[in-house]
Amino acid sequence: MQRLIQAAVDRGASVIHIKAGDVLRARIEGKIVKLSNQVFTEEETLKIALKLISSEKDRERFDEIRDYDTSWGLKGVGRFRINISRQRGSVMVVMRVIPLRVPTLEELSLPMTLGEIAETEHGLVLVTGAVGTGKSTTQAAMIQWINERHKKHIITLEDPIEFLHSEDVSTVTQREVGVDTASFHSGLRAALRQDPDVILIGEMRDRATIGTALRAAELGQLVISTLPTPSAIGAINYVLAAFPEEEREMARIRLADALQAVIAQRLLPRRDTDRQIPAIEILRVTGAVRDCILNLSDVEEIMGLMESGREAYGMQSFQQHLQDLVQSGMVDYEVARTAAPSPSDFELAMQTLGGAAPDPTRGDVVL
Repeated sequence: MQRLIQAAVDRGASVIHIKAGDVLRARIEGKIVKLSNQVFTEEETLKIALKLISSEKDRERFDEIRDYDTSWGLKGVGRFRINISRQRGSVMVVMRVIPLRVPTLEELSLPMTLGEIAETEHGLVLVTGAVGTGKSTTQAAMIQWINERHKKHIITLEDPIEFLHSEDVSTVTQREVGVDTASFHSGLRAALRQDPDVILIGEMRDRATIGTALRAAELGQLVISTLPTPSAIGAINYVLAAFPEEEREMARIRLADALQAVIAQRLLPRRDTDRQIPAIEILRVTGAVRDCILNLSDVEEIMGLMESGREAYGMQSFQQHLQDLVQSGMVDYEVARTAAPSPSDFELAMQTLGGAAPDPTRGDVVL
């Protein structure tokens, strides 16, 4: 098993799939590919699953488990976020690869504005996007930015712990839900008594956690967390929708006061390579944006502020970043157009910027 995992990581796998009745498969540069000819038996898959569970208590009750999350490390190879589940009565293991070293913002091709956001003294910062778009990696890079530059106490609450942060300029306390604390909510409440400067919450799953995160931000901590929404404006609506209608107006006031930035991201195939590159939307909460949140302004108004605030605040919409990626030659025109929130608006904007149009014979861009 370890040889197979090593081979998959060497091939650049981001996720490894092990399933009874199937061969080893992995996601490499966005595509699921076959990496072996050997078919795993039910017994082999079960043995692998049990090896990946560190808790003896959980191994003993394995027959009762239907879905299980944990983490696991292989020396010299990396760490893995593990999900163990069942399909057609047999065990299935999905292993998401976590590099041994925390990547930098620059290595991830992320805007340096994220470093500025990470240096915010207090408030709430949200990193949003669908599953598998690199939110946890972006969070880790922002934490590492702080860790290398500022003398602070950083507390992370994760399920499970993914990147391992060394003690650099900051001191970093990493707590795993289910192992070091009962839940995100209880861990967050405890964190407020542990002298934190920065609190990372792996995911805000319920209203109680969202409410406590807002309280922490109001008390002077910087809180960084993720949400599963595809856009920055969607993240604002997600937070507000978590509260019952009678509490929503107060939640709106609290969110407008605490929110500092929303970073939404998705991954696109990079041109002429097998790698992927993030497309990033950045909303920073200026006075004008705060007024929009308070006054129930429409989406277009906030989008306009996001696009016009690029030079002064480092904000950008998805469409603006997609245009940049095409003009720099990093992403094909058709890939960007398909990913754009409004493909027709993207086409018009590209024509206005420089007459970019797809070459029907090559599928890329003529500038």
